Amino acid sequence: MTDAPSNQGDRSPAVVVGLVLVVIGALLFVGQLSGIGIGDVGWPFIIVAIGVVLLLLGLFVNAEQGMVIGGTVVTTVGLVLAYQNATGLWSTWAYAWALVGPAASGLGLAIWGVRTGDAGATRNGLWGFLGGLALFAVAFLFFEGVIGLRGERLPLAEWVLPAAVVAIGVVLLARGLLSRGDSST
Repeated sequence: MTDAPSNQGDRSPAVVVGLVLVVIGALLFVGQLSGIGIGDVGWPFIIVAIGVVLLLLGLFVNAEQGMVIGGTVVTTVGLVLAYQNATGLWSTWAYAWALVGPAASGLGLAIWGVRTGDAGATRNGLWGFLGGLALFAVAFLFFEGVIGLRGERLPLAEWVLPAAVVAIGVVLLARGLLSRGDSST
């Protein structure tokens, strides 16, 4: 009797991989019938698809934290590249890295924490995600508002960048002080 659940568990990865391949194949057929090639869709979406597959495999097939985090990072790289490819704004890598590194890996850790019921991983992942978004916001304000990376500065008041930095610092300070109180109890 104990063999039945393990056999079902052994089939689960095959079912997920099979479903992913069927969906990808169906999309390729639809593309061929519509006259839309992979190059027409945009090469960054291939990277997004690879990231989504890694994420799904990590969540449902291998149950691997590293695959989940890697999947969110690769998917985010693909999304950033899709934006840059569509707009030609490749210089945005000056600050988009914050979405890829800390934000996407934090999101992956948070997803893993939710998947496994690990409240610590969920909390740490959310803080990593929010920290990455904060880094992105400050770097965006600096590169686009102060320097004018795309050729023209954003019309921001001079106090916006310092206020953003102070606000993020206050949040981090509050988190540090509140977590001290939590660890002592």
